[in-house]
Amino acid sequence: MSSPLPLAGLKVLDLSRVMAAPFAAQMLSDLGAEVIKIEALAGDDTRMWGTHYFRAANRGKKSVTVNLKDPRGQEIVKRLAAESDILLENFKSGDLVRYGLDYESLSSLNPALIYLSVTGFGQTGPRRTQPGYDTIIQGMTGIMTLCGEPDRPPARAGLPMVDIMSGLVGTIGILSSLVERARSGKGQQIDLSLFDVGIMMLVDAGQDYLDHDHVQSRLGGINRNFSPAQPFQTADGWVTLAVATEEQFVRMCKAMELPALLDDPRFSDNAGRVANRPALAEIMAERFVTASTQDWERLFESNKVPLSPIHTIDEAMADPQSEARNLIWNFDDALRLIANPLQHMSRTPARPACAPPELGLDTEEVLRTKLGMNAQELDQLVQDGVVSLMPKADEA
Repeated sequence: MSSPLPLAGLKVLDLSRVMAAPFAAQMLSDLGAEVIKIEALAGDDTRMWGTHYFRAANRGKKSVTVNLKDPRGQEIVKRLAAESDILLENFKSGDLVRYGLDYESLSSLNPALIYLSVTGFGQTGPRRTQPGYDTIIQGMTGIMTLCGEPDRPPARAGLPMVDIMSGLVGTIGILSSLVERARSGKGQQIDLSLFDVGIMMLVDAGQDYLDHDHVQSRLGGINRNFSPAQPFQTADGWVTLAVATEEQFVRMCKAMELPALLDDPRFSDNAGRVANRPALAEIMAERFVTASTQDWERLFESNKVPLSPIHTIDEAMADPQSEARNLIWNFDDALRLIANPLQHMSRTPARPACAPPELGLDTEEVLRTKLGMNAQELDQLVQDGVVSLMPKADEA
């Protein structure tokens, strides 16, 4: 019999939309928390962007539709928050004050509430009221200037990297707050900004500026810190490699039958190889196109030099390693979702509670079981546009 999941028994109220905070709430669900997702009657914004976006961040949740502009809708959320351990929201700074759903208002009802606020720019500063999507933040933090080819315009990273990293940082904030609450008995607000996270994500490029006033620029697929570390075209595709040590460089030259590189003073150490990257890449490129991707992969693996084929998404998911690590979770209705990497915890592995919900799927059940509402009360709320219910199977 498997052990209870780490967060079993915790109650989470998810008022967030799009990706960052919903992703954090999904992580909590996969680790055992009960997550109730409060949606507008029209649903999370991403329900209109195609099912794939919503499904990527909302499995394991119950969907309850509530009109927050109606005082009765606000009262529903307040009552649920009073019984919750954690609340997540990503409204613009100050927006929830008018509904009485801000941290100060709800913490007076529930002092133990941990309240994650995810915004574009945080609760303070001159930009605090500005909206901030992942694309905007990638531009404002300099991330776009590090993406793309040198002779092309700045590029957005192909995935919502700031959103995902913000979701993970938010999860860390929640978990650390839970540990602290066990000592103090008190909750707290976590003011998390996508902008803050984007600056954090500059890591070595940001530190290079702080240390040396050096502003790095985009280099395409090249790793700026060591060389050779970039894509190369093969006879039938593409590979990327990352030669990070002198030992790896020696083994690579021998494996590629390029012994002259070892005697070339331009490439005698990493600093030289970085400074003379174009010349080194030109020599290697001529060699790489003489054999297939699979041949190079085998050769580099046998010589213990890091190299990988550049997969398309379908190829990555079909890789035997993906199957071995169970990276695709299959549901009974043939729905497939990307797995949680924490599924390999030895005693309490992450697992999905349920598939991403249909809009309003759980409104009736939650209002009945959590708030004790009867059929007459529910009918009145539906009639007045405060909530909406999923039609029963015989009514659909």
